Amino acid sequence: MHNHSLRIWQHDHVFGQDQIKTGERKTMLVIAITVTMMAIEIGAGILYGSMALLADGLHMGSHAAALGITAFAYLYARKHAHDTTFIFGTGKVNALAGFSSAILLVFFALVMAWESIDRLFNPVVIIFNQAIAVAVIGLVVNAVSVFILGESKHEEGEHHHTHSHHDHNLRSAYLHVLADALTSVLAIIALSAAKFFGFIWMDPLMGIVGAILVSKWSWGLLRDTSRTLLDKEVSKEIQDHIKEAIEKKDDNKVADLHLWSIGPGIYSAAISVVTDNPKSPNYYKELLPEVGIVHTTLEVHRCDH
Repeated sequence: MHNHSLRIWQHDHVFGQDQIKTGERKTMLVIAITVTMMAIEIGAGILYGSMALLADGLHMGSHAAALGITAFAYLYARKHAHDTTFIFGTGKVNALAGFSSAILLVFFALVMAWESIDRLFNPVVIIFNQAIAVAVIGLVVNAVSVFILGESKHEEGEHHHTHSHHDHNLRSAYLHVLADALTSVLAIIALSAAKFFGFIWMDPLMGIVGAILVSKWSWGLLRDTSRTLLDKEVSKEIQDHIKEAIEKKDDNKVADLHLWSIGPGIYSAAISVVTDNPKSPNYYKELLPEVGIVHTTLEVHRCDH
């Protein structure tokens, strides 16, 4: 067989990872907004001697760094999409970045909880008007960022039908800005209660509530990204859909099926079919439903009984 004939049966393993994702553009925009606000708050904090402004600026800086992981992952996946040493392409870089960002979210939540507990027992003097103003500005900026990334999540969702299809990298960025927005909302509630009703304890209490919620979000992201990184099989619902599509024709039976994620919304499948009347592998591939399978290995066995 000539090499030219062999190449007809070969294919690359890029699977669209060299394309710029919607989430990448939106993440870059959010990073620009976050870094700009961070610089303004840190500058104003130093200029006016405000610890509230300085602290919030540094807090936004920590989330800008986390968003940087998201941006780097998109860029790395695109740059190395044609690298053949990545067996199934660079799609899992997405999950790895999401996993790393989730760990950072856990760290931020622990710091938030520790600081809140400390302030519960050791209250500090709060300059309410300035602190509330900072929280309101932070909320506006974070609300804009949440809207931008939320639109991207909605666009991703329009193309996919199950939760497992989501872009984990985009989801991690969304959770970071959502955590910032939540912190601002809780801060406004707590500071207002402390200013008008004297409930000083509300400030650290809301910090603890925020830490618990952020921990819950990060746990969900850690669970989903680790499933992808450890090649945990895709939901039984999708597997049953594949089996049904193959077995409704002729007298086919699916003896073995492995389906795992190799990127956002794309899967690799290894399928073993047993039948009385074997046909070519391409015949069975054409029976597969549109669920995002981009790489298939098929075994066809004759059953004489």
